[in-house]
Amino acid sequence: MRSYAAQRALLAVVQLAVLSVLVFVLTSLLPGDAAELRFTETLTPEQVARLRGELGLDQPAPERFVHWLGNVLTGDLGTSLISGGPVVDIVRSSIGATLVLTVATLAVVVPLAVALGIVMGTRENGRIDRAITSVTLALSAIPDFVIAVVLVAVFSLRLGWLPATWIGGDLLASPVLLVLPVAVLFGRTVCLLSRQVRAGTINALHAEYVVQARRLGVPRRQLLLRHVLPNAAVPGVQELARTGDTLLGGVLVVEAIFAIPGFATALVDGVETRDIPTVQGLTLVLAVAALLINLTADLACNRLVPRTALLR
Repeated sequence: MRSYAAQRALLAVVQLAVLSVLVFVLTSLLPGDAAELRFTETLTPEQVARLRGELGLDQPAPERFVHWLGNVLTGDLGTSLISGGPVVDIVRSSIGATLVLTVATLAVVVPLAVALGIVMGTRENGRIDRAITSVTLALSAIPDFVIAVVLVAVFSLRLGWLPATWIGGDLLASPVLLVLPVAVLFGRTVCLLSRQVRAGTINALHAEYVVQARRLGVPRRQLLLRHVLPNAAVPGVQELARTGDTLLGGVLVVEAIFAIPGFATALVDGVETRDIPTVQGLTLVLAVAALLINLTADLACNRLVPRTALLR
């Protein structure tokens, strides 16, 4: 286990190094820059050139990369070219809403998806299995923006039961603000996760060690909890990591429709204004979070794989 963890951690470091280069290169390829987009109409070309020099935009790319990477290694993500404040402050102010939305969605989706996956897996090709599969597949096939628009139109505009946006809202005081955004993210995630748990459950039930356990008279409850569920959880944990990546990045459609000032919104604003340090900082934070999530998932899967040599 320790050797595997060390190997995965080393691989994560290499991946992070490659990602840092890709983040810098790709953001540097964006057309225009902050000085050109923001001040072209009010400043002369000479003044724009002088401003680019003050912002360090006229330096060679390798020099800017070394400077940026050196700052990142010390925890400094740079300074926003638009607001003039530290990028770290933008990360702190935007990540809170996305984390709340992510945690709330996972808190609803994970228990339900695991339960549905086990129910479907233990009733393979039965009526319940087909019914749940049909419903979840139908939900996952509907685009998120369609679900969001319909929910807002029905529950906010027509019935007036739920708020349509987060504008001026306080989550701690009004958890009801989470209902519609979580409902939009629910369909696709619960379908993908439950089907992975279903597949893992079916594979585990057909495994030789489970068949042998049945022959030995191991009680069904003990068989499911101690031998089937850990093995069935492996594909579910891997899918959960991919789901966490998507949610942590912030679902742009959800943030846009419900006016959630989250991570994705800040990232899009940075791209639109060509605030390169902000885009680089936000993207790097997302990359680190994705690597940590997948590293944790891999270690959890390695831990969850049943030791079939000892069946107790």
